[in-house]
Amino acid sequence: MSKLAEALGRGEFVVTGEVSPPLGTDVTAMLASVATLGPSCHALNVTDNQGATLHMASLAAARLVLDAGHEPIFQQTCRDRNRLALQSDLLAAWAIGLENLLVVTGDDPRGGDHPEAKGVFDLDSTQLLEVVSGMNEGRDMIGRELTGKTGFFAGAAAFPEAEPYEAQIVRAKRKVAAGARFVQTQAVFDMDKLARASRDLRAEGASVIAGILLLKSPRVVDFINNKLAGLMVPTHIEQRVRKATDPVSEAIELAREQVAACREVCDGVHIMPLGLDSAVAEILR
Repeated sequence: MSKLAEALGRGEFVVTGEVSPPLGTDVTAMLASVATLGPSCHALNVTDNQGATLHMASLAAARLVLDAGHEPIFQQTCRDRNRLALQSDLLAAWAIGLENLLVVTGDDPRGGDHPEAKGVFDLDSTQLLEVVSGMNEGRDMIGRELTGKTGFFAGAAAFPEAEPYEAQIVRAKRKVAAGARFVQTQAVFDMDKLARASRDLRAEGASVIAGILLLKSPRVVDFINNKLAGLMVPTHIEQRVRKATDPVSEAIELAREQVAACREVCDGVHIMPLGLDSAVAEILR
């Protein structure tokens, strides 16, 4: 059984981290990141062509994380694959020992490094979660019996600070109804909004893991404010980063405060270190 599922079932406050597969076949840097983050985390998300940019497939990279002795969360985006390929990859993932799954729709390829790529989007994340639920029960998406079922601990993404909130929470609740047992949020800065979303999603039966993004420079703040739809760094936090004599130290302190606040309102944190992997243990300490 998934160790992440067991920890959440025991009521532990869980920590997940994030690793990026390489652009190429040399996994040295990725495995170094795994070795740094792994001891501090219950599981590690392995991203799937994040930002619609080319990387090694999450399927293979997640298996390498497992081989390194840490628990991966395999990511599956709907952007790049039709329903045949999605189901085929899910069967392969289970067969090679991947138990945790995060389902996302995926970023528009026009904003990535291959803008001429055609987005597939044959299914959206809610529909894919329904497929996963069916596979866990032993059938494919058209109802045929599988020769060996899956048993994924499936999760989805949510956006507690995007507006209008009512539309966002309806989408998130649909994902839970479709089979998401945990929800990882986009980066959060407003704890009241996180508490509201956490209350609403926990009531549906999902565990909530809050996204913590290390604001290591004013450039990161500018990118969030200008490029990430539905997310804005509050002015008081932005000013802390801009005025800091050591922005990295300020980012670590800010993340520590956020993790402490999250303990009161949700089930765990998902830390996105943006290269500051060694800071994660310090944040959690």
